[in-house]
Amino acid sequence: MTRLERFLSTDRPYLTDGGLETSLIYDDGLDLPSFAAFPLYESEAGRAALERYFEGYIRLARSSATGFVLDTATWRAGTRWGGTLGYDEAAIRAINATAVRLADDLRDRHETAVTPILVNGVVGPLGDGYVIGTELSPEAAEALHRAQVEALAEAGADMVTAVTMTHSGEAIGVARAAVAAGLPVAISFTVETDACLPSGETVAEAIGAVVDATNDAPVHYMINCAHPTHFTGILRGSWVRRIGGVRANASRLSHAELDVAETLDIGDPHEFGRLNASFRDLLPGLRVLGGCCGTDRRHIGCVARAVHGTAEECA
Repeated sequence: MTRLERFLSTDRPYLTDGGLETSLIYDDGLDLPSFAAFPLYESEAGRAALERYFEGYIRLARSSATGFVLDTATWRAGTRWGGTLGYDEAAIRAINATAVRLADDLRDRHETAVTPILVNGVVGPLGDGYVIGTELSPEAAEALHRAQVEALAEAGADMVTAVTMTHSGEAIGVARAAVAAGLPVAISFTVETDACLPSGETVAEAIGAVVDATNDAPVHYMINCAHPTHFTGILRGSWVRRIGGVRANASRLSHAELDVAETLDIGDPHEFGRLNASFRDLLPGLRVLGGCCGTDRRHIGCVARAVHGTAEECA
């Protein structure tokens, strides 16, 4: 059984990390231009910071005797954001390959029989993840994301996840790019306090659009970037069986409020853990739990304790 097959068949949800960018900025004091973590791969100090960050979460998974989804720090490492930061397509392909190699090295050092590690290539949106900005057609989105997805596939990532997708058109394009590259893909949608995407689509509508346009190519769908209380109430109906993961925010604030906040709202890690544990009853296809903006090891430690009964850390 491959690592991906084991992940897709799990009845013990894997853990993944929290809010990488917010943790690196607020906890480690790092400067991330345009909220981009991928330039850290270019320096020894940057790579060391990423290794320390991910190793803390891997320890949580090992102490919980479950698997871990190890993301690449490539949310901004596409041609649009990379171009803004001065990277051409060749440099973008190279940085994504480097990201997969670092993840492979971490896996080689830390994987165990009870803690399999899945290397997941992360693809972010054209916009900022909270608002659409420019709505993309599936064709434009596929062209935009093709180089990054191809680089992640060629480097040997186990799968790719399109994170903080704000509208179905862009999600369809990433999914099509992944299919063309021969790489399994997951799609994760940002939702607002009303549980709808920034586009106004419901999660069920967005999933339906991707299903229809890609012959249901994604291995699963996810919800991210909102507090669990913002979307728990919509998790009913046959479509929820396609939800395989949740990466929620720590804060109950809206995206507009978070955009102007001067301090990081970490919410209540204990409550965060309990609310995430409730997803086991609501989502029969649940495979992975982690965090998004404002979450760190305290939050994921509390998730691990609530879901798996043991954890190294819980605030």
